Amino acid sequence: MVFRDKILSLLEEVLQENPNLFLVDLSISDSYKITVTLDGDTGVNLQDCIAVSRAIDSNLDREEQDFSLEVASAGVSTPLKMVRQYKKNIGRTLKVKTATEIIEAVLEQVSDEHITLSWHAREPKKLGKGKETVQKTVTLPYLEIKEAIVTIIFN
Repeated sequence: MVFRDKILSLLEEVLQENPNLFLVDLSISDSYKITVTLDGDTGVNLQDCIAVSRAIDSNLDREEQDFSLEVASAGVSTPLKMVRQYKKNIGRTLKVKTATEIIEAVLEQVSDEHITLSWHAREPKKLGKGKETVQKTVTLPYLEIKEAIVTIIFN
């Protein structure tokens, strides 16, 4: 079995035991540094990372292939990659980059094909001088999203 396939198989087993966790990214360098990035429907804690690390480490033979292993949660500033990550962030503010614009708005809805964002904007009044606040909404297909990051707002 190829080394990467063995890692994926071990990850699949441990993630089946912890269904609220899911794999965001797996990378293996030329020097066999394994980096596993996890996320969870209710977040990822230290114990989750330890459990995944032990499940991988205890089932690989260092005599067969020496490696280093890092298991971490997707950080707050990590771009969203999966529909499941978008779903867990409904109601939060995202900074979404497309090819033509950057939108900072509340994530209202998520489907398998697109997301819906809403925000308030100041625009010139249709009649008279001055500006008015209007509610804006946009639906973006995932293919148009270059990067989406959860914005941390301190009140």
